Amino acid sequence: MTFDIQTTDPNSKARVGVITTDHGQIQTPIFMPVGTAGSVKAVHQRELKEDINAQIILGNTYHLYLRPTLDIIEKAGGLHKFNGWDRPILTDSGGYQVYSLAGTGRKIKEEGVTFKSHIDGSTHFFTPEGVMDIQRTIGADIMMAFDECTPYPCEYGYARESMEMTHRWLKRCCDHFDKTEPKYGYSQTLFPIVQGSVYKDLRVKSAEVIASFEREGNAIGGLSVGEPAEMMYEMTDMVTDILPKDKPRYLMGVGTPANILEGIALGIDMFDCVMPTRNARNGMLFTTEGTINMKNEKWKDDYSSIDSGLNSYVSNFYTKAYVRHLLKADEMLGAMICSVHNLTFYLWLVQQAREQIIAGTFRVWKDKMVIKLMQRL
Repeated sequence: MTFDIQTTDPNSKARVGVITTDHGQIQTPIFMPVGTAGSVKAVHQRELKEDINAQIILGNTYHLYLRPTLDIIEKAGGLHKFNGWDRPILTDSGGYQVYSLAGTGRKIKEEGVTFKSHIDGSTHFFTPEGVMDIQRTIGADIMMAFDECTPYPCEYGYARESMEMTHRWLKRCCDHFDKTEPKYGYSQTLFPIVQGSVYKDLRVKSAEVIASFEREGNAIGGLSVGEPAEMMYEMTDMVTDILPKDKPRYLMGVGTPANILEGIALGIDMFDCVMPTRNARNGMLFTTEGTINMKNEKWKDDYSSIDSGLNSYVSNFYTKAYVRHLLKADEMLGAMICSVHNLTFYLWLVQQAREQIIAGTFRVWKDKMVIKLMQRL
């Protein structure tokens, strides 16, 4: 994997770049749709490529390991062959799912994590080395190191111990990754993850340790877990000052359109979040003029298109009144339309940011756009 920075913004830390993988190029800043179980919910692969223009999608190590299982994926020739996606894929390590399984018998030790399947209650054990093997088998272009994602709020002592264990796990991940080979004839790369909760000294220390491993890219985890947005921005700003400028930076699990624009201004290149598809299934649409709750009564006889500001089939073809009807009637098509629209909007947003950075107008545009996008229509 390579990363080439093309342009930087004179008034912020925003930059435009290109990540090159064996499955194609990724223009940054980029938003990555989440395909937890090998599928971006309610969206066909053709729509992801042709309508939404997603350049990379995510898979989830924990979920794919449990179902359909590694044996099925390996027999198919990897996740790309299994789900028909021929562009880059990133897999998370399962660390966030481990975090979310607290209270279900999860046990974290130095060796790894014991947890119970949410599907059938069976017991499983993840180690840093095992997670590398799982992601090798899934066949992701970009693999994530196994980490512990701490909750918010989190006591300082626990955050420090967790961060230090994450660093030890990272060493084990890197050692095992470096002595194993990809299974399907294309290269894979490994990103470490900065942790440290919302404590400045821990974030600085973690960023320094992660940078010292000199991997091809770096991620920032443990944010967007309930802390105030301003605290997330403060931690991100500190970390991007430390992480290598010539490597892509990935802010995990973020976020709202405003979060993404602020993150770009702080030097983040890659984002992912379930928000566009999850909110879509509940009738919440992000548009170029603000946010719409499609289930509201006010849209029942509004025959205007969803969003004429987007060059998108679903956003221009379907009316608000019709989409509201589908959602109120629990028709699957409603969730599909809304999901495609929201993902199209997110990819449009990062493309607009890219163009504004190139033009040297990003900061002024971003400040105006954040205000507009926070409006409820």
